[in-house]
Amino acid sequence: MNFNAFFLKSFRVLLLPFALLYGFIITIRNYLYDKKYLRSAKFGLPLICVGNLSVGGTGKSPMVEYLVELLGPRFETAILSRGYKRKTKGYALASERTTALEIGDEPMQFHRKYPNLTIAVGEERIVAIPQLLHDKPGTQVVVLDDAFQHRAIKAGLNILLTDCGNLFMHDWFLPTGDLRDERKSYRRADIIVVTKCPETLTETEKNKIIAGIKPLPHQQVFFTTIEYGQPYHIVSNEKRVLTTDDEVLLVCGIANPKPLKQYLAEHTAIYYQQSYRDHHIFSIDDLRDIRKKYEQLSGSQKFILTTEKDAVRLTKFSQDLAALPLFVLPIRHRFLFNGTEQFNRRVVDFIQQFQTKAVS
Repeated sequence: MNFNAFFLKSFRVLLLPFALLYGFIITIRNYLYDKKYLRSAKFGLPLICVGNLSVGGTGKSPMVEYLVELLGPRFETAILSRGYKRKTKGYALASERTTALEIGDEPMQFHRKYPNLTIAVGEERIVAIPQLLHDKPGTQVVVLDDAFQHRAIKAGLNILLTDCGNLFMHDWFLPTGDLRDERKSYRRADIIVVTKCPETLTETEKNKIIAGIKPLPHQQVFFTTIEYGQPYHIVSNEKRVLTTDDEVLLVCGIANPKPLKQYLAEHTAIYYQQSYRDHHIFSIDDLRDIRKKYEQLSGSQKFILTTEKDAVRLTKFSQDLAALPLFVLPIRHRFLFNGTEQFNRRVVDFIQQFQTKAVS
């Protein structure tokens, strides 16, 4: 462990009193919902919630995209997100003129990838859902992005994600740990997905994790690994192949870049990282700095690489980026242990059963 990591860990331990206070508040809130002193609203269409118990990257956005690609061809699907770090308030429906500042990074990422899909944001989802259905009355299913803690709404299917390298069972409340909810809240999930697993995860390791989770009889546990796609240019969409001869400048402002850095270490000759805070809003000075760092690279096969989440905050400089070799690296979940078909069937069956009950 390097000095910075040791200092950060020690500092977070010193914040234990704040973690205890935070945990107490969350526990009381959950108690009030569990005992029905606070009510959760239900809606007359299938709601699928994707969330986690911690802060940081567990792969929520790629999971939302996975569900959209699974369900989109069969059902009129919509995504409803909080719109974290946006500069606006209240309900908003994405349109052709929408920007990341108006709806947030992740919703804008969805909107860019699926321009014909209904994308909406709203802090109060209990208010936003009726507005969404008013705007898009043909909607058949809504995917709630990052809504596991939003108990004012009761989703029909709750998908809980936990990072294989930071499992919720071994974590603690903020700010000492990364938990923003109680560990036992996992019981509200219908599906638990252990994300960012190594491809080489063994059956023994899998069973050990399941034993640690202690799933309830109605819960299914799945395991996924990260699968990176082919980089594409941020403006022209031209694709290129990543090779072990490449020299890469990684421009990255995401919560957990560790898997990405490991991937680049294995698939490029060398990479350098230009780091920013999560959800960083890029300025023209940042762009000049990125260009300068790129020009300092000496390799003959050099280019800039960024994430899809960062790309949505860079596209406002599209005119400046057109001539710059700035490529975007897509990411998706790949299920391990032949879990794809079983996961897909569980999700589709939930919607079909909901629709059947609604008709009868």
